[in-house]
Amino acid sequence: MDVIKLHDKGAAVEDVQSRLALVGNLAESQVTGEFDEATAEALAAFCTNVGLPPSREVNAKTWAALVDATYSLGDRTLYLRMPYFHGHDVLELQQVLGALGFHRGSKDAIFGAHTENALRKFQMNMGLPSDGIAGAYTYAALRNLRHSWEGKESSHAPVSLGFARAADVLERNALCLFGTDEFSRSVASRMSNLALATNPASKIVSAESLSVAPHEGMLLVHVVAPDAQGAYSAKGDVPHVSYDAEETLPLRLSAAIEAAFERPVPRMVVELPGTVWESAGAERSAQHFAITLLDAFCAAL
Repeated sequence: MDVIKLHDKGAAVEDVQSRLALVGNLAESQVTGEFDEATAEALAAFCTNVGLPPSREVNAKTWAALVDATYSLGDRTLYLRMPYFHGHDVLELQQVLGALGFHRGSKDAIFGAHTENALRKFQMNMGLPSDGIAGAYTYAALRNLRHSWEGKESSHAPVSLGFARAADVLERNALCLFGTDEFSRSVASRMSNLALATNPASKIVSAESLSVAPHEGMLLVHVVAPDAQGAYSAKGDVPHVSYDAEETLPLRLSAAIEAAFERPVPRMVVELPGTVWESAGAERSAQHFAITLLDAFCAAL
């Protein structure tokens, strides 16, 4: 590209100035289309901010840095490739996925393997095709969850509820829990028993305890174990939450619950990490998963 320098004029200069204004190094009133002293100083300051040698002219390297810094989330389709996508939109994606409980790596503005993995988990969680591509449907899902991530940092701390608040949550939210094998049915039943023991008016119940079919507004929660043959073969059909990373489970459940209620029949899947917890027996393992899952649902709701 041709170098853009002091005293140059035209659309290219205006584009540079607009980008400098977008990142906060130049005032909107200084976007004139003429590369003046103020523009040169703003460019040098921008270069310093992004770790480049301070430059008072726009060459290929400074232009690439300016373009990267002015991408916003949703401006382009992102996916894993070589060379990696990098830029402010990637950083925003990492921050959003972190606030929702999916991205636990460094926020380096580089779309690498860790970011793709976090994106795939988010997509599966929302019932979207888990292809690792940030496109129109993924951006729409992220925008719908803006209230859950805007202005929030990555969270790795479990949410703890007091008895009164948990009891209120149990009474206000109707969930039907069910499993498709002996272990997952045991977890669902134990969750229901724990909920009823906490609040006899609980509306979080297992399918086995229902005497009639679940009503239309009831969220169906399918608990599956990974070794259950054919328990769940189409993960992309409904929101699917993996139990892993227990500390962020409430955040991920919250996003999946919201996505589930956007469907004609509210339904979601929770996949257990296994049928054994820390070498415990079947009953103790089922009880542990029931307790932690119910706590996470209460926090999410």
